[in-house]
Amino acid sequence: MYNIKNLFDNDDVRIADERAGMKVIEYKRDLSVMPSSAETSYFAAKMNVRKRQLVIELDGSEEYTLSSGAMQWMVGDVQAAADVKGVGDFLGKAIKGSVTKEGAVKPKYKGKGTLVLEPTYKHVLLEDVGAWGSGIVLDDGLFLACEAKLKQNVVMRSNLSSAVLGREGLFNLSLSGSGIVALESPVPREELVEVELKDDVIKIDGNFAIAWSNSLEFTVEKTTKSLIGSAASGEGFVNVYRGTGKVLLAPVKDLTVRSAMSLVK
Repeated sequence: MYNIKNLFDNDDVRIADERAGMKVIEYKRDLSVMPSSAETSYFAAKMNVRKRQLVIELDGSEEYTLSSGAMQWMVGDVQAAADVKGVGDFLGKAIKGSVTKEGAVKPKYKGKGTLVLEPTYKHVLLEDVGAWGSGIVLDDGLFLACEAKLKQNVVMRSNLSSAVLGREGLFNLSLSGSGIVALESPVPREELVEVELKDDVIKIDGNFAIAWSNSLEFTVEKTTKSLIGSAASGEGFVNVYRGTGKVLLAPVKDLTVRSAMSLVK
């Protein structure tokens, strides 16, 4: 038996989202500051730059997979497993982790208790993978946690040029099945643009797609039919997602990342 005080009942903490036993808590203000950093912290909170944490309530019925090193503390009858079946399995996971920039081994947690993840200045999004059809493909480094019943795969770009010319990695983590995944996004949900395609195409000038349906074909193409024309237009190559599915766009992604990182330093 345990009782947690001054977490959910703290007047400086609010529950931003809640699904499938996962709660996203947000600290309205950062009160752990010194006089030299108080002004920066005050204006950061006004601009929605705040600490956030994912809290998972384990009731014994579900198992959760976490990003490597994400756990901060846990209480109750909670068991952790490395989810490695042998040397060969570890090497395979290590290779997958290196190409997707995710942790080599994602630990699983089960039992009855409370699991609290490390705080982050990024925005924690809870996405229903089942709503993405055949699965969701994530941009590098977005994965935080998910229900363990979701199937994880590494998907490869349709061609090498998609990685080189599109400034994307050659491999990405894909999740499929029915369940909830928690993502660490540099942009809040209310600023993300969601584009639904039905036998259509979206072209993006830059690395702004943070997630997309596994059913979409990703390629990199010239904005015009010739290299000279693309150079003259000032656009060059664009990332192209074609088919039926969804794309999540972060229009101010780079700016948000720089702002959060400068505050952490």
